[in-house]
Amino acid sequence: MDPRPLFLMTEPSGFEVCYQINPWMKPQAWSADPAACRDAAKMASAALKQALLHAGARVESVEGVRGLPDLVFPANAAVVLDGRVLLARFRHPERQGEEAVFRSAFLQLKRRGIVHEIVDLPDHLFHEGAGDAIWDAVRGHFWGGFGPRSSRGALAAVRDAFGQEVVPLELASERFYHLDTCFCPLSGGEVLYYPPAFTAAGLAEIHKHVAPGLRIEASEAEAAAFCVNAVNLGRNVIMARAPTSLRATLTERGYDLIEVGLDPFILSGGAAYCMTLRLDRSSQLTPAMAAE
Repeated sequence: MDPRPLFLMTEPSGFEVCYQINPWMKPQAWSADPAACRDAAKMASAALKQALLHAGARVESVEGVRGLPDLVFPANAAVVLDGRVLLARFRHPERQGEEAVFRSAFLQLKRRGIVHEIVDLPDHLFHEGAGDAIWDAVRGHFWGGFGPRSSRGALAAVRDAFGQEVVPLELASERFYHLDTCFCPLSGGEVLYYPPAFTAAGLAEIHKHVAPGLRIEASEAEAAAFCVNAVNLGRNVIMARAPTSLRATLTERGYDLIEVGLDPFILSGGAAYCMTLRLDRSSQLTPAMAAE
């Protein structure tokens, strides 16, 4: 069995910014020079894949589909833990066509033995995958975002599907519409997050579960650069180009930043974490246990 981390990405051939379902989306910027934007998106996606490979990961790919531009954000496709897949249900009609594509992709992964079980959400609930259910390997629970996209009731579905605690974090703004845009647990136990993205109740949960010395509060500039939307592999943190302030903070704590120019995808409101889905997460082993 290959021990390297395994991620799912989507080829960017169908990517464009042609509608607006979050405040970051800029279809007018894309339409000003779509050919240049498409070329830039291909290069950015390839650079992110290379960064993952450089950090010791493997990558599985899904083909892009014209008319489903946000298929490039597979973090929203499902929650995956211990080989079990809880499929997403999208709130906005613009993304609902992705559900059948990702179901087919996961069925193929199941046939190959990469995942083992596929589970559907209960009817009438919305949940947008790992973007709103972030596994914290250090603490051994999910952080569950809800509000703009995912239903609060879906947190119970995540808990039931995986048999793991889900700590609810209510999101306060359409600007930070998924938890992964404003919250990132790190391998050393720190949590990088943007406080204004959360309601008072959400912040209270973070403060309850994360000691003050482990809280890293992102600035407005750092959050707007989509640097909180990062992939953490050990001491490597793969993210969009970071302001000097965040680079210094993470370096001081012993992390190595791998920065990737992801501007074409930031035009759609996503970056490194959104563009990937970890397929091999396990609830059985935390970094602290592995070091023992």
